[in-house]
Amino acid sequence: VQLQASGGGFVQSGGSLKLSCAFSGITPEFYAIGWFRQAPGKEREGVSCISSTDGKTKYRDSVKGRFTISRDNAKSTAYLQMNSLKPEDTAVYYCAADLVYNGSYCGFVGMEFWGKGTLITVSS
Repeated sequence: VQLQASGGGFVQSGGSLKLSCAFSGITPEFYAIGWFRQAPGKEREGVSCISSTDGKTKYRDSVKGRFTISRDNAKSTAYLQMNSLKPEDTAVYYCAADLVYNGSYCGFVGMEFWGKGTLITVSS
């Protein structure tokens, strides 16, 4: 199983970035996908997640209205569109996969597989 996050970089405050998470070795319809981040000196936190089949989503409060998660199971890829970025969004972003038995569920605990992170730096 592999998950590979990409699309990070340096952006000014107010800018946008789109992350991609390409996954292989899993059946997409059985796994919810989550995006997490870890800022320097802080614990990892869940940012957004999307269910495996019906596209239900969750967002942490600080990114609601700015970030949009999506997925394309045919391409085995999930995305995180990030708009209106703020310096406090600076972090290493990770994607992870969670084996689920409910195609409408996603969450931020019990992830089975993790990818390597991609760094996002937002300047003020």
